[in-house]
Amino acid sequence: MAHGATEPQPPKDTDAAPAAPHPLDPLTAKELTTARDVLRREGLVGDATRFPLVLLDEPDRHTVAAHRPGDPVTRRLRVTLLDTGTGACAEAVVDVGARVLLSHRSLDPGADGQPPILFEEYERCDAIVKADPGWRRAMAQRGLTDTTLAVCAPLAAGNFGRAEETGRRMLRSLTFLRCEAADNPFAHPVGGLVADVDLTERRVVRLVDTGAVPVPAECGRYEAEFNGPARTDLKPLEIHQPDGPSFALDGHRLTWQNWSLRLDFNSREGLVLHELSFRDGDRVRPVLHRASLAEMAVPYADPGEDRNWICYLDVGEYTLGRNANALRLGCDCLGEIVYVDAVVPDDHGTPQTLPNAICIHEEDHGLLWKHTNMFDDFAAESRRARRLVVSCIATLGNYDYGFYWYLYQDGTIEFEVKSTGLVQTSAAEPGTVSPYATEIAPGLQAPYHQHLFCARLDPAVDGHANTVEEVDVVRLPMGPDNPNGNAFTTRTTPVTDSGAAGRLADPAAGRRWRITNPGSANRTGRPVAYTLTPQAGPTLLAQPGSPVAARVAYATKHLWVTRSAPGRRYPDGDYPNQHPGGAGVVQWSRPGESLENTALTLWHCFGPTHLPRLEDWPVMPVDRCGFTLRPTGFFDRNPALDLPRESGGPGHCHAD
Repeated sequence: MAHGATEPQPPKDTDAAPAAPHPLDPLTAKELTTARDVLRREGLVGDATRFPLVLLDEPDRHTVAAHRPGDPVTRRLRVTLLDTGTGACAEAVVDVGARVLLSHRSLDPGADGQPPILFEEYERCDAIVKADPGWRRAMAQRGLTDTTLAVCAPLAAGNFGRAEETGRRMLRSLTFLRCEAADNPFAHPVGGLVADVDLTERRVVRLVDTGAVPVPAECGRYEAEFNGPARTDLKPLEIHQPDGPSFALDGHRLTWQNWSLRLDFNSREGLVLHELSFRDGDRVRPVLHRASLAEMAVPYADPGEDRNWICYLDVGEYTLGRNANALRLGCDCLGEIVYVDAVVPDDHGTPQTLPNAICIHEEDHGLLWKHTNMFDDFAAESRRARRLVVSCIATLGNYDYGFYWYLYQDGTIEFEVKSTGLVQTSAAEPGTVSPYATEIAPGLQAPYHQHLFCARLDPAVDGHANTVEEVDVVRLPMGPDNPNGNAFTTRTTPVTDSGAAGRLADPAAGRRWRITNPGSANRTGRPVAYTLTPQAGPTLLAQPGSPVAARVAYATKHLWVTRSAPGRRYPDGDYPNQHPGGAGVVQWSRPGESLENTALTLWHCFGPTHLPRLEDWPVMPVDRCGFTLRPTGFFDRNPALDLPRESGGPGHCHAD
């Protein structure tokens, strides 16, 4: 997998600002430099030292809630260190304000997992494979002696219990070809050939060759010059807000309509939202303490020896945030846009700026509410919906993913993932019908696979003491109380113990999960709540007990509910790269921990099972998935009644 389309830049002068004024602000260039300096002073950084992860050691909820503007802020960074010469790795915590090393511990790669993949290891893997005599012989046996334009893809190795791989820092490499430097390599996979690479020893330790198949010859170019002529009947569509947008960004605090939140961006998760609250009259009411995409697994279905290991963890293995694109007006975002840069560390721990990593804009979203009063000469009242969009896009190898948080004027929150880019490919004899793939061009197969996203949601519905209830719609039997058989009702099951925290969606029952605050009542006397409504699809399809199921256990349920705790950051643990499995939500969901009226984290798994189509090649139209959080008795009435009527100008609502 190659890194995203953003070209990192040196940090701007403005990044050398004073210490962050809020505990949850994104890392600054100055903080990253300070952490590196402290670790070097302590003798922990040498020429071979790399920094796979540098993240804010986020303070707990109570510390954040107690913070007031002007209060002193303690900023601690969690730094993962890797010695590329020996493979040794460690984790350190640095107080960058005090310039003090607080802790340092060695990591056991066999038990703890490996740190994420470095960007420099992409090119290293390519060079190691191309220098391997066995790989060169295998290519020559296929008649491929000119390997100048070959691409040896650096792919996460997973963990399959092989003793010879335990403790090694591994990548597995498939091979693709190009006709020219700008050609699409995924159009020309070299079938049946996999190189297992030890990055520390810098050699191929195992070569899998299941036999040659023809390399697909047809190009897969998607650029305009290869697909013309362009349509000529598309009229311009302009979005203009003459008075500017309705939102305001003050530092990292974003306000729009009644919403307020804090923007964050880190190299692992990318876009993170903190402290989402809604102003309800004279009260500012919290809804979410934190929201992010915490993991995404892409397991493939091909059982062949050259493909049965493929399952990528694009957040934990590849650091999603570092792969963010530089967004462009009119291409990625449309309208009155505000862009926000992100500062992340490179492999050496040096701060780099990702320009235009976050896009903020508002857009029309159709009708919000309307009624025509048939008893009053059909008088009508209506209001159009507008939503705030906060988004980022990341490229991870062949796939591109857009991540969109939507805030609505009625208090609804929505998250959407748009998957596009290129499907991964394999080669076969032209005309081959596979039970595990679709032939999308002559001899070019696109394997079946899943995209299993996991959102981390730390609710704070009117406060941090929350309880989750599972709500189903149920039919009632016919009888004296239901003579016509038309009645149905709801069944509510509180999720009270960690042992029952893994839940499955059920579309037939209209299943949803209600996040309540038992200590806060609405005007009917019932607990206020927000409801998580899933877009249910298959959970992980790999067999229970399989290596993939062990490492991606979070995806075996649609929802996990756990108590919030400082070390519970990711659904598959801190270091999922080559981890044997069993970390994360499955570890935190053993029986005996109360989930009632307390600080919770919801881990929601969703996403498509992709059976590729011919129409997905050579570039895939966007495939959408996501979920919704809607106020459910959180407000005492429709909170969007105070929206003004649209008036004036063409295209606006007005009386005839």
